[in-house]
Amino acid sequence: MRNLRFTISYDGTAYSGFQIQPNADTIQNRLEQAVYMLTGESVKVISSGRTDAGVHAKAQVINFITTSKIPVERWCLALNTRLPKDIVAHTAEEVSLSFHSRKAAKRKTYCFTIRSARFPDVFHRNYEYHHPTHLNVEAMREALPCLLGEHDFTSFCTVRTDKEIKVRTLYEARLETEADDLSSDGKIVRMRLIVSGNGFLYNMVRIIAGTLLQIGEGKRPSSDMQRILEAKDRSQAGPTAEAKGLTLWKVEY
Repeated sequence: MRNLRFTISYDGTAYSGFQIQPNADTIQNRLEQAVYMLTGESVKVISSGRTDAGVHAKAQVINFITTSKIPVERWCLALNTRLPKDIVAHTAEEVSLSFHSRKAAKRKTYCFTIRSARFPDVFHRNYEYHHPTHLNVEAMREALPCLLGEHDFTSFCTVRTDKEIKVRTLYEARLETEADDLSSDGKIVRMRLIVSGNGFLYNMVRIIAGTLLQIGEGKRPSSDMQRILEAKDRSQAGPTAEAKGLTLWKVEY
């Protein structure tokens, strides 16, 4: 037996998330189908995290056990010819049989992209949240430092979660901006919320993003982020932002 680890990327637009679900098209299902077409084996693909419907991945990490003797350097090309065009395997390596993509992960980074402009960008519409009016970027930035460190993130977790322990550690939470003054509809600002931590609760980044958008709109002060965190109450936070703005950026081991 061999344990193979891959780095993959995917456009999650057409899928009902990563995890296999009854009567639904998922990333895991497509990967397992591709392995079956290649080797005739029914494998269980393990991922570093189960992204939601519509969420993308730049560098998701997966692994599975196989008895196939196909050389590791040939796996990516072989899988890619059997995968849809919106899922791509980039790297492959053989790892110890004890390796588990989720349990071994030490740090994950997500990126939530916001386009603040009068009109949406037709070419990036599936990868960013469109906000048609001005956002106060500085107020949004001022709200983020309080999230750093180890906290109970109950306020930023869906009530549907099955996780009893909601303590996580954030190492990084920052807002990057990119401006373009050449557009005919005025100044465009594209923002990227970069959040890195040892793990994330269900919808955690999207709820942080939704709360941050309300701060940018002037509906909440920057200081409200601290109050929401301490409240440990989901009803105190903002809405869950759209999935299409979120991308799993990187996983570190």
